[in-house]
Amino acid sequence: MPTDSEPVLVIPERVLLADVPPLCAHLEALYAAGASEVICDVGALLRADLAAVETVARLALTARRAGGGITLRNTGPGLRALLHLTGLAGLVEPSG
Repeated sequence: MPTDSEPVLVIPERVLLADVPPLCAHLEALYAAGASEVICDVGALLRADLAAVETVARLALTARRAGGGITLRNTGPGLRALLHLTGLAGLVEPSG
């Protein structure tokens, strides 16, 4: 369960596949600085699309490779539905 002391990675309004490597690099830097769990705030995302799902999947993989984990916060219903379809729903914070 996430706590308020965990670092937060804010996902921008629009995510393109070209945005994924820099986001993953930022996540890796958070783990290198000592984080064990990172909150990914996806509340700003305007569209739930495959680029958003790819971003979440790659961030989850990056976290796992770093020995940590991510939790999604402020997940809208569209993205939540896509994550459920792709088997990534377990990353979503229970409150959304």
